[in-house]
Amino acid sequence: MPLQLTLRALSDPTRREIVTILKSGPQTAGRLSAQFPMSAAAVSKHLSILKDAGLVRVRREGTHLIYELNASVLEELLTWLMELKGELQ
Repeated sequence: MPLQLTLRALSDPTRREIVTILKSGPQTAGRLSAQFPMSAAAVSKHLSILKDAGLVRVRREGTHLIYELNASVLEELLTWLMELKGELQ
């Protein structure tokens, strides 16, 4: 995924909180929505942006959508930041 999409997705505090929640394991869309003081549609929009940036993966289990963190995109970001800082060659 392009770095620009990753950075744009992580620029929002709600999306950063979703990523933090997903760090502990997969969650259903409904369970994620219940943790925020906004509509399920608003949380769904945030999840869509994270998905488009490759930061989360989604799978269907019956009638539920299960979201999970895609750590490989974060690893790419960390590598770039370390290179920028001069710690990797």
